[in-house]
Amino acid sequence: MEDNKSILDQILTNQKAEEIANLNSVEIINNLLNELNERDRDILSRRFGLHGEEKETLENIGKVHNLTRERIRQIETTGVKKLRQLDSLNEHIKGLKKVITQLLEEHGGFMEKDYLLNSLVIFSVDGAGLKKNENLHKNHLDFLISKLLHDEFEEIVDSKLFKDLFKFKYLVLDHLEELAKEFIEKIEQTKQVFTTVNLINFLKELEKFKANIDKFQSGSNLDISNVLKMKSFDEDAEFINQHKTLYSAIQALKTIEQNKFGHWGVDEWREVKPKTINDKIYLILKNNGKPMHFVAITEKINEISFDAKKANAATVHNELILDNKYILVGRGLYSLKEWGYKTGTVADVVVEILKNNPEGLTRDGIIEEVMKQRLVKRATIILALMNKDKFEKSENGKYRLK
Repeated sequence: MEDNKSILDQILTNQKAEEIANLNSVEIINNLLNELNERDRDILSRRFGLHGEEKETLENIGKVHNLTRERIRQIETTGVKKLRQLDSLNEHIKGLKKVITQLLEEHGGFMEKDYLLNSLVIFSVDGAGLKKNENLHKNHLDFLISKLLHDEFEEIVDSKLFKDLFKFKYLVLDHLEELAKEFIEKIEQTKQVFTTVNLINFLKELEKFKANIDKFQSGSNLDISNVLKMKSFDEDAEFINQHKTLYSAIQALKTIEQNKFGHWGVDEWREVKPKTINDKIYLILKNNGKPMHFVAITEKINEISFDAKKANAATVHNELILDNKYILVGRGLYSLKEWGYKTGTVADVVVEILKNNPEGLTRDGIIEEVMKQRLVKRATIILALMNKDKFEKSENGKYRLK
């Protein structure tokens, strides 16, 4: 293998079963747990969700084993200590430790917890390339990093600025905290959402970034395109690969979130986390970029699943009718008023067009302008022009207001 290729690149290129197995957190932890007695193994598995189920409380585990909460806690602590002291520990985890180290190095030494675990899950595959149960892998990876690799990596929890994250033990995050404070203040002032590319460029203009630019350099040996493909929207993988540290910083911020269409903003903003059916309608239309039928809007809301609530067409239609930021532009078709559409019938639209063109317009000229405002048939527009109370046709064939 070439020395300049990353360990992940080497594994993905060669797809060697034994190397892939070295990254399989489930197999690694199961092999380690086999060194414990049955009770200790069961308690650790239940406590950290290593058996494919949800993590269990000390109290629930105590009931299973007829022991007190405190005794279960003691066994948990002792069990982890036994694993740390195993002579075979390093042999089992050295491959995965290299991968974790490289991921962190490429991202400036820190990664938001879910982002790191999701990245690692991509490479936790079997010989046929099939991804294992995602939550099961995450639980095993979480246990391995936080409990067995605590000398190399540190978990940061309950931060005011950051979500839970992993970092190199030696790394001080002062530069990241300074950037985070300035960034949150500035983005709240913009009151607008950003694409990932625009947000990273926004970060690069901040004073705290420029003052610590050397600490935000990203590695270039690891391609995270496969991780980005797991999203339901397209990301500029090439650009993000060049700015992995800043991308990692954005992922780690507690009050900054990405919506279902890939746009970033403050998590309380309705365009980031829509709270009502009206918020969802607006987001669907805005990101569609053109008028939609109310039934199609309903179907899209349910397809995206902003939350557990299901939308129904009647409710969506009522919202579209009652809110003047939506304009009816055809049979059941609605657009956003901010796109330049105006309310009224086809005849009303023609009146507005001719007000702006007092010299008059030909029939085809009027039809062309109306079609920018309404999704209707030509015959409907021609019929509207026959209203002699509103329009008159001059000798040169142009229509004007009467």
